[in-house]
Amino acid sequence: MTEEPGAPVRTLPARHVPVPQSLSEGARKALELSETLPRTIFPAAHDDEAWRQVIGTVLAQEEQLVSSGIMEMYISGMDADVALVDVGGVPVGIGTPRTFNESDPRGVLVLHGGGWIQGGGPLTRMTAALEASKLGLRTWAVDYRMLPDHAFPAHLDDCVTVYRALLRQTGPENIAVMGTSAGGNLAAAMLLRARDEGLPTPAALGLWSPSVDLTRDGDSWHTNDGLDPIIGQHMGTLTDYYARGHDPRDPYLSPIFGDVSEFPPTILVSGTRDGLLSDTVRFHRALRRAGVPAELHVFEGLPHGGFDFQSPEDLERDGEFRAFFHKQLSAGGGHVE
Repeated sequence: MTEEPGAPVRTLPARHVPVPQSLSEGARKALELSETLPRTIFPAAHDDEAWRQVIGTVLAQEEQLVSSGIMEMYISGMDADVALVDVGGVPVGIGTPRTFNESDPRGVLVLHGGGWIQGGGPLTRMTAALEASKLGLRTWAVDYRMLPDHAFPAHLDDCVTVYRALLRQTGPENIAVMGTSAGGNLAAAMLLRARDEGLPTPAALGLWSPSVDLTRDGDSWHTNDGLDPIIGQHMGTLTDYYARGHDPRDPYLSPIFGDVSEFPPTILVSGTRDGLLSDTVRFHRALRRAGVPAELHVFEGLPHGGFDFQSPEDLERDGEFRAFFHKQLSAGGGHVE
Protein backbone atom coordinates (compact mmCIF):
# COMPACT_ATOMS: atom_id res chain seq x y z
CA MET A 1 0.00 0.00 0.00
CA THR A 2 1.32 3.46 -0.91
CA GLU A 3 1.05 5.95 1.93
CA GLU A 4 -0.95 9.07 1.19
CA PRO A 5 1.25 12.20 1.12
CA GLY A 6 1.25 13.75 4.55
CA ALA A 7 -0.43 10.75 6.18
CA PRO A 8 0.50 10.55 9.87
CA VAL A 9 2.94 7.74 10.65
CA ARG A 10 3.92 6.54 14.12
CA THR A 11 7.56 5.47 14.31
CA LEU A 12 8.31 3.06 17.15
CA PRO A 13 11.66 1.99 18.57
CA ALA A 14 12.93 -1.55 18.03
CA ARG A 15 11.77 -3.85 20.79
CA HIS A 16 11.75 -7.48 21.83
CA VAL A 17 8.40 -9.31 21.81
CA PRO A 18 8.41 -12.47 23.93
CA VAL A 19 6.31 -15.54 23.23
CA PRO A 20 3.30 -15.49 25.60
CA GLN A 21 3.76 -18.06 28.34
CA SER A 22 0.01 -18.57 28.55
CA LEU A 23 0.14 -20.52 25.27
CA SER A 24 0.34 -24.29 25.15
CA GLU A 25 3.77 -25.90 24.79
CA GLY A 26 3.03 -26.82 21.17
CA ALA A 27 2.00 -23.28 20.31
CA ARG A 28 5.09 -21.79 21.98
CA LYS A 29 7.39 -24.17 20.11
CA ALA A 30 5.65 -23.35 16.82
CA LEU A 31 6.20 -19.62 17.35
CA GLU A 32 9.83 -20.17 18.29
CA LEU A 33 10.38 -22.35 15.21
CA SER A 34 8.79 -19.71 12.96
CA GLU A 35 11.59 -17.32 13.88
CA THR A 36 14.08 -19.58 12.08
CA LEU A 37 12.14 -19.98 8.83
CA PRO A 38 13.21 -18.01 5.73
CA ARG A 39 10.73 -15.66 4.11
CA THR A 40 10.02 -15.65 0.40
CA ILE A 41 10.90 -12.34 -1.22
CA PHE A 42 8.26 -11.65 -3.84
CA PRO A 43 9.14 -9.80 -7.06
CA ALA A 44 7.51 -6.68 -8.43
CA ALA A 45 3.94 -7.17 -9.64
CA HIS A 46 4.88 -6.58 -13.29
CA ASP A 47 7.83 -9.03 -13.40
CA ASP A 48 6.19 -12.12 -14.95
CA GLU A 49 9.39 -14.13 -15.37
CA ALA A 50 10.44 -13.62 -11.76
CA TRP A 51 6.97 -14.66 -10.58
CA ARG A 52 7.14 -17.83 -12.65
CA GLN A 53 10.42 -18.71 -10.98
CA VAL A 54 9.08 -18.06 -7.47
CA ILE A 55 5.87 -19.99 -8.08
CA GLY A 56 7.79 -22.82 -9.74
CA THR A 57 9.92 -23.19 -6.61
CA VAL A 58 6.83 -23.24 -4.37
CA LEU A 59 5.07 -25.83 -6.52
CA ALA A 60 8.19 -28.00 -6.60
CA GLN A 61 8.09 -28.09 -2.78
CA GLU A 62 4.45 -29.18 -2.90
CA GLU A 63 5.28 -31.86 -5.46
CA GLN A 64 7.92 -33.22 -3.09
CA LEU A 65 5.15 -33.94 -0.57
CA VAL A 66 3.45 -36.07 -3.21
CA SER A 67 6.45 -37.88 -4.67
CA SER A 68 7.84 -38.72 -1.23
CA GLY A 69 4.58 -40.38 -0.22
CA ILE A 70 4.15 -38.04 2.75
CA MET A 71 0.84 -36.69 1.46
CA GLU A 72 -0.72 -40.13 0.98
CA MET A 73 0.50 -41.21 4.41
CA TYR A 74 -1.08 -38.08 5.87
CA ILE A 75 -4.40 -38.74 4.10
CA SER A 76 -4.47 -42.39 5.18
CA GLY A 77 -4.28 -41.29 8.80
CA MET A 78 -7.41 -39.16 8.55
CA ASP A 79 -10.91 -40.32 9.40
CA ALA A 80 -12.23 -39.60 5.90
CA ASP A 81 -12.34 -41.07 2.42
CA VAL A 82 -11.48 -38.82 -0.50
CA ALA A 83 -12.11 -38.80 -4.24
CA LEU A 84 -11.25 -36.37 -7.04
CA VAL A 85 -14.03 -35.47 -9.48
CA ASP A 86 -14.63 -33.02 -12.31
CA VAL A 87 -17.32 -30.38 -11.75
CA GLY A 88 -17.96 -28.28 -14.84
CA GLY A 89 -14.33 -28.56 -15.86
CA VAL A 90 -13.04 -27.72 -12.35
CA PRO A 91 -11.26 -30.44 -10.32
CA VAL A 92 -12.89 -30.91 -6.91
CA GLY A 93 -11.76 -33.09 -4.03
CA ILE A 94 -14.66 -34.68 -2.14
CA GLY A 95 -13.91 -35.68 1.43
CA THR A 96 -16.40 -37.86 3.29
CA PRO A 97 -16.05 -38.72 6.99
CA ARG A 98 -16.19 -42.49 7.47
CA THR A 99 -19.05 -42.08 9.99
CA PHE A 100 -21.04 -39.93 7.56
CA ASN A 101 -24.43 -41.04 6.27
CA GLU A 102 -24.18 -41.03 2.47
CA SER A 103 -27.76 -39.76 2.22
CA ASP A 104 -26.92 -36.67 4.28
CA PRO A 105 -27.10 -33.70 1.87
CA ARG A 106 -25.02 -31.34 4.04
CA GLY A 107 -21.52 -30.25 3.18
CA VAL A 108 -18.91 -27.51 3.15
CA LEU A 109 -17.48 -25.90 0.02
CA VAL A 110 -13.80 -25.35 0.91
CA LEU A 111 -11.58 -22.74 -0.79
CA HIS A 112 -7.93 -23.23 0.05
CA GLY A 113 -5.42 -20.53 0.91
CA GLY A 114 -1.99 -20.05 -0.60
CA GLY A 115 -1.93 -16.50 -1.93
CA TRP A 116 -3.70 -17.39 -5.20
CA ILE A 117 -0.49 -19.21 -6.30
CA GLN A 118 -0.34 -22.48 -4.33
CA GLY A 119 -2.32 -24.97 -2.25
CA GLY A 120 -4.25 -26.64 -5.07
CA GLY A 121 -3.30 -29.34 -7.57
CA PRO A 122 -2.21 -32.54 -5.82
CA LEU A 123 -2.90 -30.99 -2.40
CA THR A 124 -6.63 -30.79 -3.17
CA ARG A 125 -7.26 -34.34 -1.99
CA MET A 126 -5.43 -33.66 1.26
CA THR A 127 -7.45 -30.48 1.87
CA ALA A 128 -10.71 -32.36 1.28
CA ALA A 129 -9.78 -35.19 3.64
CA LEU A 130 -8.38 -32.88 6.32
CA GLU A 131 -11.41 -30.60 6.46
CA ALA A 132 -13.86 -33.51 6.32
CA SER A 133 -12.10 -35.08 9.29
CA LYS A 134 -12.06 -31.85 11.28
CA LEU A 135 -15.58 -30.68 10.46
CA GLY A 136 -17.40 -34.01 10.47
CA LEU A 137 -19.15 -33.06 7.23
CA ARG A 138 -18.74 -33.84 3.55
CA THR A 139 -16.37 -31.34 1.95
CA TRP A 140 -15.93 -30.13 -1.59
CA ALA A 141 -12.41 -28.70 -1.98
CA VAL A 142 -12.11 -26.60 -5.13
CA ASP A 143 -8.90 -26.82 -7.18
CA TYR A 144 -9.42 -23.40 -8.76
CA ARG A 145 -7.08 -22.05 -11.42
CA MET A 146 -4.17 -19.97 -10.14
CA LEU A 147 -1.44 -17.54 -11.06
CA PRO A 148 0.75 -17.23 -13.08
CA ASP A 149 -1.10 -18.98 -15.91
CA HIS A 150 -4.57 -17.79 -14.92
CA ALA A 151 -5.26 -14.23 -13.82
CA PHE A 152 -8.24 -12.69 -12.06
CA PRO A 153 -11.12 -13.46 -12.37
CA ALA A 154 -10.31 -17.09 -13.32
CA HIS A 155 -9.99 -18.12 -9.65
CA LEU A 156 -13.38 -16.64 -8.87
CA ASP A 157 -15.01 -18.05 -12.00
CA ASP A 158 -14.09 -21.60 -10.95
CA CYS A 159 -15.45 -21.14 -7.42
CA VAL A 160 -18.77 -19.84 -8.76
CA THR A 161 -18.93 -22.72 -11.25
CA VAL A 162 -18.64 -25.30 -8.46
CA TYR A 163 -21.10 -23.48 -6.19
CA ARG A 164 -23.64 -23.33 -9.02
CA ALA A 165 -23.21 -27.06 -9.64
CA LEU A 166 -23.69 -27.85 -5.94
CA LEU A 167 -26.94 -25.91 -5.96
CA ARG A 168 -28.20 -28.28 -8.66
CA GLN A 169 -27.48 -31.21 -6.33
CA THR A 170 -28.81 -29.89 -3.04
CA GLY A 171 -30.50 -26.86 -1.51
CA PRO A 172 -28.57 -23.82 -0.27
CA GLU A 173 -29.70 -24.66 3.27
CA ASN A 174 -27.39 -27.69 3.09
CA ILE A 175 -24.27 -25.80 1.98
CA ALA A 176 -21.70 -23.94 4.04
CA VAL A 177 -18.74 -22.11 2.48
CA MET A 178 -15.31 -21.92 4.10
CA GLY A 179 -12.18 -20.07 3.02
CA THR A 180 -8.73 -19.46 4.49
CA SER A 181 -6.57 -16.43 3.68
CA ALA A 182 -6.72 -16.03 -0.13
CA GLY A 183 -9.47 -18.66 -0.01
CA GLY A 184 -11.32 -16.40 2.41
CA ASN A 185 -11.02 -13.62 -0.14
CA LEU A 186 -12.51 -15.92 -2.77
CA ALA A 187 -15.26 -17.19 -0.45
CA ALA A 188 -16.51 -13.69 0.32
CA ALA A 189 -16.12 -12.55 -3.29
CA MET A 190 -17.93 -15.67 -4.50
CA LEU A 191 -20.97 -14.83 -2.37
CA LEU A 192 -21.04 -11.31 -3.81
CA ARG A 193 -20.82 -12.68 -7.36
CA ALA A 194 -23.38 -15.40 -6.67
CA ARG A 195 -25.84 -12.79 -5.41
CA ASP A 196 -25.22 -10.63 -8.47
CA GLU A 197 -25.92 -13.65 -10.68
CA GLY A 198 -29.17 -14.44 -8.89
CA LEU A 199 -27.95 -17.50 -6.99
CA PRO A 200 -29.25 -18.19 -3.47
CA THR A 201 -27.15 -17.62 -0.37
CA PRO A 202 -25.66 -20.66 1.41
CA ALA A 203 -26.55 -21.49 5.00
CA ALA A 204 -23.26 -20.40 6.56
CA LEU A 205 -19.87 -18.86 5.90
CA GLY A 206 -16.59 -19.55 7.68
CA LEU A 207 -13.58 -17.27 7.22
CA TRP A 208 -10.19 -18.02 8.70
CA SER A 209 -7.92 -14.96 8.46
CA PRO A 210 -9.45 -13.77 5.17
CA SER A 211 -7.67 -11.33 2.88
CA VAL A 212 -10.57 -8.98 2.17
CA ASP A 213 -8.82 -5.66 1.44
CA LEU A 214 -6.16 -5.73 -1.27
CA THR A 215 -5.36 -2.06 -0.68
CA ARG A 216 -3.63 -3.34 2.51
CA ASP A 217 -5.08 -0.55 4.61
CA GLY A 218 -5.48 -2.74 7.69
CA ASP A 219 -3.56 -1.71 10.80
CA SER A 220 -2.19 -5.20 11.44
CA TRP A 221 -0.38 -5.21 8.09
CA HIS A 222 1.97 -2.83 9.90
CA THR A 223 1.64 -3.59 13.61
CA ASN A 224 2.16 -7.34 13.11
CA ASP A 225 4.80 -6.98 10.40
CA GLY A 226 7.69 -9.13 11.57
CA LEU A 227 5.61 -10.90 14.22
CA ASP A 228 3.58 -12.92 11.73
CA PRO A 229 5.88 -15.47 10.02
CA ILE A 230 3.80 -15.39 6.83
CA ILE A 231 1.91 -12.12 6.36
CA GLY A 232 3.83 -8.85 6.32
CA GLN A 233 5.03 -5.96 4.21
CA HIS A 234 7.28 -8.35 2.26
CA MET A 235 4.09 -9.83 0.75
CA GLY A 236 2.68 -6.55 -0.56
CA THR A 237 3.49 -7.25 -4.19
CA LEU A 238 1.59 -10.57 -4.03
CA THR A 239 -1.73 -8.78 -3.58
CA ASP A 240 -0.70 -6.33 -6.31
CA TYR A 241 0.13 -9.26 -8.58
CA TYR A 242 -3.32 -10.80 -8.08
CA ALA A 243 -5.12 -7.48 -8.66
CA ARG A 244 -2.86 -6.36 -11.49
CA GLY A 245 -4.73 -4.31 -14.07
CA HIS A 246 -7.83 -4.02 -11.90
CA ASP A 247 -8.98 -1.58 -9.26
CA PRO A 248 -8.09 -3.22 -5.90
CA ARG A 249 -11.25 -1.66 -4.44
CA ASP A 250 -13.40 -3.78 -6.78
CA PRO A 251 -15.54 -5.84 -4.35
CA TYR A 252 -14.75 -9.01 -6.29
CA LEU A 253 -11.11 -8.37 -5.35
CA SER A 254 -11.65 -6.67 -1.99
CA PRO A 255 -14.97 -7.85 -0.54
CA ILE A 256 -14.70 -5.33 2.31
CA PHE A 257 -15.96 -2.75 -0.20
CA GLY A 258 -19.01 -4.81 -1.20
CA ASP A 259 -22.60 -4.96 0.02
CA VAL A 260 -22.62 -7.86 2.46
CA SER A 261 -26.19 -7.39 3.69
CA GLU A 262 -27.34 -10.71 2.15
CA PHE A 263 -24.51 -12.80 3.62
CA PRO A 264 -25.43 -15.81 5.77
CA PRO A 265 -24.45 -16.23 9.43
CA THR A 266 -20.65 -16.08 9.51
CA ILE A 267 -17.83 -17.18 11.79
CA LEU A 268 -14.48 -15.39 11.51
CA VAL A 269 -11.21 -16.50 13.15
CA SER A 270 -7.88 -14.73 13.52
CA GLY A 271 -5.11 -14.25 16.11
CA THR A 272 -3.25 -11.46 17.83
CA ARG A 273 -0.11 -12.06 15.70
CA ASP A 274 -1.99 -12.49 12.41
CA GLY A 275 -1.03 -9.98 9.74
CA LEU A 276 -4.64 -10.19 8.52
CA LEU A 277 -6.17 -9.58 11.95
CA SER A 278 -7.40 -6.17 10.78
CA ASP A 279 -8.96 -7.61 7.62
CA THR A 280 -10.79 -10.15 9.78
CA VAL A 281 -11.92 -7.64 12.41
CA ARG A 282 -13.04 -5.05 9.84
CA PHE A 283 -15.03 -7.63 7.88
CA HIS A 284 -16.72 -8.77 11.08
CA ARG A 285 -17.75 -5.18 11.78
CA ALA A 286 -18.99 -4.76 8.19
CA LEU A 287 -21.19 -7.83 8.59
CA ARG A 288 -22.52 -6.65 11.95
CA ARG A 289 -23.32 -3.20 10.57
CA ALA A 290 -25.23 -4.90 7.74
CA GLY A 291 -27.31 -6.88 10.24
CA VAL A 292 -25.66 -10.23 9.50
CA PRO A 293 -25.18 -12.56 12.51
CA ALA A 294 -21.41 -12.89 12.84
CA GLU A 295 -19.05 -14.42 15.39
CA LEU A 296 -15.44 -13.27 15.79
CA HIS A 297 -12.85 -15.46 17.54
CA VAL A 298 -9.37 -13.98 18.12
CA PHE A 299 -6.82 -16.38 19.61
CA GLU A 300 -3.88 -15.27 21.72
CA GLY A 301 -0.55 -15.34 19.88
CA LEU A 302 -2.02 -17.07 16.82
CA PRO A 303 -0.19 -16.15 13.59
CA HIS A 304 -1.45 -16.55 10.05
CA GLY A 305 -1.93 -20.24 9.26
CA GLY A 306 -2.07 -21.40 12.88
CA PHE A 307 0.51 -23.03 15.11
CA ASP A 308 1.21 -26.71 14.40
CA PHE A 309 -2.36 -27.97 13.63
CA GLN A 310 -2.27 -30.20 16.73
CA SER A 311 -1.87 -27.65 19.52
CA PRO A 312 -4.84 -27.18 21.87
CA GLU A 313 -5.37 -23.76 20.33
CA ASP A 314 -5.55 -25.18 16.80
CA LEU A 315 -7.93 -27.92 17.90
CA GLU A 316 -10.09 -25.37 19.71
CA ARG A 317 -10.27 -23.27 16.56
CA ASP A 318 -11.27 -26.31 14.50
CA GLY A 319 -13.96 -27.06 17.06
CA GLU A 320 -15.44 -23.58 16.71
CA PHE A 321 -15.82 -24.02 12.94
CA ARG A 322 -17.28 -27.51 13.36
CA ALA A 323 -19.85 -26.42 15.97
CA PHE A 324 -20.85 -23.38 13.94
CA PHE A 325 -21.42 -25.29 10.71
CA HIS A 326 -23.36 -28.09 12.40
CA LYS A 327 -25.58 -25.50 14.07
CA GLN A 328 -26.28 -23.54 10.90
CA LEU A 329 -26.77 -26.36 8.41
CA SER A 330 -30.14 -28.10 8.10
CA ALA A 331 -30.67 -30.97 10.53
CA GLY A 332 -31.86 -33.68 8.14
CA GLY A 333 -29.28 -36.25 7.19
CA GLY A 334 -28.43 -38.42 10.15
CA HIS A 335 -24.77 -37.63 10.71
CA VAL A 336 -23.19 -39.74 13.42
CA GLU A 337 -21.30 -37.57 15.91
